Amino acid sequence: MRALVTGGAGFIGSHLAEALLELGWSVEVIDDLSTGGIENIVSLKDHPRFSYVLDSVRNRRLMLELVDRADMVFHLAAAVGVRLIVEQPVWTIETNIKCTEIVLELCSRKHKPVLIASTSEVYGKLNRAKFSEDDNLVLGPTSKARWCYAASKIIDEFLAKAYYAEKKLPAVVVRLFNTIGPRQSGEYGMVVPRFVQQALENQPITIYGDGSQRRSFTWVGDVVQAMITLIQQPGAYGEVFNIGHTKEISIYNLASLVKDLTLSQSEVIFVPYEEAYQPGFEDMGRRLPDISKVQKLIGYRPNLDLPEMLHRIIEYQRTRIKAAA
Repeated sequence: MRALVTGGAGFIGSHLAEALLELGWSVEVIDDLSTGGIENIVSLKDHPRFSYVLDSVRNRRLMLELVDRADMVFHLAAAVGVRLIVEQPVWTIETNIKCTEIVLELCSRKHKPVLIASTSEVYGKLNRAKFSEDDNLVLGPTSKARWCYAASKIIDEFLAKAYYAEKKLPAVVVRLFNTIGPRQSGEYGMVVPRFVQQALENQPITIYGDGSQRRSFTWVGDVVQAMITLIQQPGAYGEVFNIGHTKEISIYNLASLVKDLTLSQSEVIFVPYEEAYQPGFEDMGRRLPDISKVQKLIGYRPNLDLPEMLHRIIEYQRTRIKAAA
């Protein structure tokens, strides 16, 4: 099999490329490095079944060639991170919607199976114990740039389902909850790599808000294995699936756990949302997925719990710090 991975030099995309190569696939990656990094795929550059192109998915002529060469397409290219979304809403909306339009159109021409990566952000301010794929989606007002990312990904989902219904395109959508692992950057607001970096450097661990917000965290290896399985499962086409973990933790307790595991002397401090992002910033109190749908179809279960994930991330980051010293 030959896969095309858009956004393949990003955090999740690079892990997906590695996993596909280990399974014997050939992998081609396209990435404009707007949020990804060439260092994420440097170890793959000499692999005989790996190739990459540094360009935008919005380059339609190029994408026509890349899709034509692929057997299956994983579309991960998107704006990522709360900080980027708040600071660059135009780029966020255009990147998410226009890139997905191009990918779906070109895959439809040749009837190529395609996986669209969506996000738990689409649930917005929904207040439920667990979020199910058929739940209502509750966003804030258009005056808050915070919600443009969720709105654009909702459009992506509608497009994928429309292509399946109208043109019989084998498309599957995955809503990813907080995914963590090596190579993830804290630059755009990702909480775990930011906490780990601060703790290892004995800098203040900065919690945005009051720390009571609760999240679930999933190992990147579990996520990419679910993606690979779903895109090859005809029963997944036309459907949306939550991919995440069943256990949650408050952000304050996450900071405390990172501090304990790193033996850090860092102080834990709280930063108001309006200082971290913008005045009137809105966040969700909790975000826990119902994963019964994907469990039923492919037997998905997260293999790692948070302490083991953090241990691996901490060791990875320690190695990087030593290498840079």
